Amino acid sequence: MKREKTIEETMQFARMVAAKHGWVLHPDKEFLEILIEGLTTNYNRYGYYSCPCRDADGIREKDKDILCPCDYCPPDIKEYGHCYCGLYNDPEFIKNGGMPKSIPERRQYYFKK
Repeated sequence: MKREKTIEETMQFARMVAAKHGWVLHPDKEFLEILIEGLTTNYNRYGYYSCPCRDADGIREKDKDILCPCDYCPPDIKEYGHCYCGLYNDPEFIKNGGMPKSIPERRQYYFKK
């Protein structure tokens, strides 16, 4: 039987990922809570943390590029200062007053469906 994740466990996961990579989480507490809730829902639905801002197939192998942090996160942070959903951010981007916003989708698989 699959053990479900709580919001607190998912927040801890996101904090650990951010710390490991030298990133910071979304600065808006309310929006961050929405992202964490989405990640938690995806984990409890699929058994893994898929990006809360993309449609998952529910098949880990097909979704491996969008497992959080997704394959597109580092290049998005490098180019835009934040990942696609804004969960992870470059500390300098936030320090300089940046706020995550809509950025282009790098995932080609998404367009091939």
